[in-house]
Amino acid sequence: MIDAFIDTLETFPRGLVYIGLGLGILIFAKFLRDILTPYRIDEQITKQNNTAVSLRLSGYFMAIILVFLGALYQPLLVTANEGLGFNREFGEDVLEVFLYSLAGIVALNVVRLLVNRVVLYKFDIEKEIVEDQNVGAGAVEFGVYIATGLLIGGAASGEGGGPDTSLAFFGLGLVVLILFALFYQFTTSFDIHSEIENNNTAVGIAMGGNLIAMGLVVFKAVFGNFYGWSEAIATFLTFAVIGFVLLVVLRLMVDFLLLPMTKISNELAVGRNVGVAFVESAVVISSSLILFFAI
Repeated sequence: MIDAFIDTLETFPRGLVYIGLGLGILIFAKFLRDILTPYRIDEQITKQNNTAVSLRLSGYFMAIILVFLGALYQPLLVTANEGLGFNREFGEDVLEVFLYSLAGIVALNVVRLLVNRVVLYKFDIEKEIVEDQNVGAGAVEFGVYIATGLLIGGAASGEGGGPDTSLAFFGLGLVVLILFALFYQFTTSFDIHSEIENNNTAVGIAMGGNLIAMGLVVFKAVFGNFYGWSEAIATFLTFAVIGFVLLVVLRLMVDFLLLPMTKISNELAVGRNVGVAFVESAVVISSSLILFFAI
């Protein structure tokens, strides 16, 4: 009993190093964001009370940590040794997490621009978020950040692969994520771009929630150890296709089973019902979590 207690305590110093590293990564990510942003983020949040910018920054921070956790997943498994474990192997693990996290931050910023170009291509999202303080646009960007962070973190996780496999499955996952976003817009009975540009917060929240749900599906598809290309590709396709179909079906089930007295699309587009948007988002995200843990 005492030995087990001591063994557990011995892991804490190594864990504290990773906690400090994670905080440092967040600070660096914020510094980089300030450099790349043409406006003062702090001023928008504190003086302008810009909720849209706050949503964007919150999604960015959470995505950074998701990337960090993906990079952290492997080293935590291989550094459990005797004593405090502050040896060369541990140092290499910390350096690996740091480098993967830096690469993830760069990828996150690049992919966010790419996804916005493809997903919200009919209007200037910078103008909507900064000048118009469009919370719906901020909610979509929050979803884009979380989904992208899940994708990058999942691609970076596990043993058996390397930067090449991480990059390959990151690319595959990004394709699936973009296809889902386009399909989501195609299957709605209203013009998502017009609704969001007209400050429809409910539509933005619903779309952001669906993007997060698909991000969890893609995370499942790319997550884990690499044992070979054939097995990895088969696993990816299985989870990506099943998850894609599942989310489409569940959007219909929300209408017929969970909210039978109302039509979701009408509540979102006409009623601008934020509560309904949160319910739809909760259902699809919860379903993605079930898929992740049950299969």
